[in-house]
Amino acid sequence: MKKIIVSGINLFEGGTLTIFYESLDNICQNLLDDYEVIALVHKKELFEKYNDKITILEFPNGRKNYLFRLYYEYIYFYFKFKSSNIYLWLSLHDITPNVKAEKKAVYCHNPMMFYKMNFKSLIKYPKLYFFSKFYKYLYKINIKSNNYVIVQQEWIRKKFEETFGINNVIVALPVSEDSITEVKAINSSKISFVYPALSRFFKNFEVICEACSKLEADGITNFKVNLTIDGTENSYSRKLVEQYSHLKTINFLGIQKKSDIIALYEKSTCMIFSSKLETWGLPISEFKAYNKPMLVSDLEYAHETVGNYQKVSFFQPDSYVELSSSMSKIIKNETFEFDKNDYVIDNNLFCKNWTDLFDIILK
Repeated sequence: MKKIIVSGINLFEGGTLTIFYESLDNICQNLLDDYEVIALVHKKELFEKYNDKITILEFPNGRKNYLFRLYYEYIYFYFKFKSSNIYLWLSLHDITPNVKAEKKAVYCHNPMMFYKMNFKSLIKYPKLYFFSKFYKYLYKINIKSNNYVIVQQEWIRKKFEETFGINNVIVALPVSEDSITEVKAINSSKISFVYPALSRFFKNFEVICEACSKLEADGITNFKVNLTIDGTENSYSRKLVEQYSHLKTINFLGIQKKSDIIALYEKSTCMIFSSKLETWGLPISEFKAYNKPMLVSDLEYAHETVGNYQKVSFFQPDSYVELSSSMSKIIKNETFEFDKNDYVIDNNLFCKNWTDLFDIILK
């Protein structure tokens, strides 16, 4: 029986972990009759539901630091699996490992190397600036040894082709237009906004906090903004909470379980998505199902993710004044002219789901 290895030894939260789960769900549903499957994970306890279906190998040091990560990817895996006759090695987090396999594919999530930091951000986050440069070279190592490179959006495909001189990039939609079905929302008399995001500086929580500060200064306080950070995640969120905890209109909730995120979607009047950099922006797709207004950064990734949607308004991600104006109109229930995004994806160029993707990379 042919062997597949799915590797994600540093994945433990957020959208990347969701991608890991969805890949294994599809494998368990469609491929186990023909393939033996091994999953390389950071924490076994996160993958208990697969224990009786596939082999789970744990690498707890996969997230300890990059030295461990690079050791596993470039040295340890080569010697451990060199005699295992691997048919497909699917690496789910950016780095192309030094391994022997008949077919190799890498799923690239992190668009950090394409983020243009301004001088203020460079001074404030120098480590992230150098990390973005470092990540470009991590991507470059072994990338041409892959049969396929997988990304989530067309703009990233173009960037990869230009940067690395490759022409085997697949765009695999994490969510297709066909899969979004409208759900019933809970009507609430209280006006609330939600921004579900992890604590990363490019998530741009500041513009929301500054917009709330302006609204409060203008005497508008009959609303709440729910943010999924609470200051305990890292130094970035800690500084945000210290600076803006005096604002009465912001709830710093901390990281939420998926069920709690869904509850927030149901009750919220509007989503704000202020991120400056995404490979997709999954909450946008999730929130579309509720047919509610969204205020979204006016950036290329966002237009592609929003797709064909009528209740969206885009704002410049550095303009808290523009954002506060849009929020004010929603709070006051004033007539609001949406941008009505009509970005239609040509699905013939994309994989709509994991079944389509495995059909390609296993050929």
